[in-house]
Amino acid sequence: MIELRRLTKRYGDTLAVDGLSFRVEPGHVTGFLGPNGAGKSTTMRLILGLDAPTSGEALVNGRRYALSRRPMREVGALLDANAVHPGRSAYNHLLSLALTNDIGPHRVAEVLEQVGLAGVARKRVGGFSLGMKQRLGIAAALLGDPGVLMFDEPVNGLDPDGVRWIRELMRSLAADGRTILLSSHLMSEMALTADRIVIVGRGKLITEATVDELTARHTSLEEAYLALTASSVQYGASR
Repeated sequence: MIELRRLTKRYGDTLAVDGLSFRVEPGHVTGFLGPNGAGKSTTMRLILGLDAPTSGEALVNGRRYALSRRPMREVGALLDANAVHPGRSAYNHLLSLALTNDIGPHRVAEVLEQVGLAGVARKRVGGFSLGMKQRLGIAAALLGDPGVLMFDEPVNGLDPDGVRWIRELMRSLAADGRTILLSSHLMSEMALTADRIVIVGRGKLITEATVDELTARHTSLEEAYLALTASSVQYGASR
């Protein structure tokens, strides 16, 4: 489980995350939505300990992620598909990550097969398309077979078949009892993939509800999102 408690992050005069509190439960795909600059990526970085909070805390299974002895076995994450050395092959990239957490080469071969990259495993990543890099990033997140997974815009660069594959993968991982936090700007796809939705704006929580609850009050998830985020912008402008 992921739990945020009054999480706050300032960068100078900029308040990127403002007292954010919510929980991401196992067995569900939780969609993480908000306009550009809403604080989604910063929140994910704070959960992973890549940035230090100004105040508050982000916990994974009841403790800070930085305290994990073998973090890849507890949390898998894809925040930036381009954060990979272009001169390495897909296989060597994953193997170098695996060895840091005592994960063997057999698991590297397994995840490459799972994400559809077994045929290009020995090719250099610098020649990969964005969609292939997204698949490689997902493979890296799955390496440790973790119970908690976080993905920031994983469908970027994927063709329709790839988007459908992501949807099926996310739902199957949640069905296994894993905790899934997924950000995306594709409302139609999120409506098909997520069970629960967390919407943020200007670093604050706007709402936390199931997809069914949101669509019961609006004709679609997209309409609900637009109505709720518009209210947030107006509130922010009036402060």
